[in-house]
Amino acid sequence: QVQLVESVGGLVQAGDSLRLSCAASGLTFSSYSMGWFRQAPGSDREFVGAIRSGGNRNYADSVKGRFTISRDNAKNTVYLQMNSLKPEDTAVYYCAAGYTIVATINPFEYEYWGQGTQVTVSS
Repeated sequence: QVQLVESVGGLVQAGDSLRLSCAASGLTFSSYSMGWFRQAPGSDREFVGAIRSGGNRNYADSVKGRFTISRDNAKNTVYLQMNSLKPEDTAVYYCAAGYTIVATINPFEYEYWGQGTQVTVSS
């Protein structure tokens, strides 16, 4: 079966950097668009960014210029490099995979989800 496994997040200070990874198995990884979402307590799940199978990327305005998504198809892994972290970036971060994605910002278009990993940014 398909599995998406995120790396452990952590507690960091404002201004720090952190890289999350998401290892996929059970699917033809290179054919899937991969997205990152996050959810803070009391909030809806929020789009962070995505990378399509062809490599095109897009980001939420709130993270543009600070976060970078990349993928290594040989390792079936997608990464989220987070720089200049802010307290408002605190959330559970999820990776997701979708084969036919029209709008990468729409979580309902993704078929598979990881279990989520907590990222906490202290001020």
